[in-house]
Amino acid sequence: MEDAEKLQLVFQTLGEANRLRIIKFLDKKESSVSEIVEATRLSQPLVSHHLRILRENQILATKREGPFVYYQVKDTRLLDALGMFLDIFASWKSKETSRPLFVCPPWWKRMR
Repeated sequence: MEDAEKLQLVFQTLGEANRLRIIKFLDKKESSVSEIVEATRLSQPLVSHHLRILRENQILATKREGPFVYYQVKDTRLLDALGMFLDIFASWKSKETSRPLFVCPPWWKRMR
């Protein structure tokens, strides 16, 4: 798999707000599903669905203790990278520009 394809998979995995909320919560400590449900106020099936996707894509690691499974961010550098993205986007918004950062050409120009 090419680097671009790997990055695409990571960004697709992280491109969902609920998954980012879960990752942000797991920044503080490893947690069980019930703790994540309580903190994010998402339903248990929805949290389990997102945890499965994050785990399958190597974002989260798990640890079993008795009947409980605890989740944690596999590589904390990801948290640093997400923080850097937030800083970058905040600086973009703070700069007043007379034009948007990206403008999609009118549909008739795309048809050529």
